[in-house]
Amino acid sequence: MAEPGRPAGGGGERGEGLGRSRGGFSSKIHLSADGRCRPLSLIVTPGQRADCTQFVPVLEKVRGPRLGLGRPRKKPDSVAADKAYSNGPLREYLRRRGIHHTIPEKTDSQAARLPRGSRGGRPPGFDEDRYKKRNTVERAINRLKQSHAVATRYDKRGYVVLGTATAAALAIWLRT
Repeated sequence: MAEPGRPAGGGGERGEGLGRSRGGFSSKIHLSADGRCRPLSLIVTPGQRADCTQFVPVLEKVRGPRLGLGRPRKKPDSVAADKAYSNGPLREYLRRRGIHHTIPEKTDSQAARLPRGSRGGRPPGFDEDRYKKRNTVERAINRLKQSHAVATRYDKRGYVVLGTATAAALAIWLRT
């Protein structure tokens, strides 16, 4: 049982969102963004955590604004992601939720599928025009980094990094 005042996970790497990465001992921010480069959901993980493992938790936290009355939307109309998110379970998750997706197929997956012929299955659909809009996430990250505290990453603890990034995201939403 965790001591009072300590984060869930008992502190250390699991509770603090700290981990080894190329840049040293740090944390990583995973986010989703809308078409106007505004962050919709944020998650902080240890620095070495793979991006594809956080795809579902980030999508589960999305709460989009709804025109008029009612609860916030929990499901985006479509998702565009890079090759890091190209795997079967993620594509199946998106199909199950009825979310259109544009994710390019990895070359090794394609190379494994092609020799099998018709048994290899058909290639996943890919809309080039929709994929061109994927840079909205990169632009949202750049907007977050306009906040000096997010860009310098002096904060090490996960909850402090999340609070700083959330404050920067709120500033983005208030400006637009």
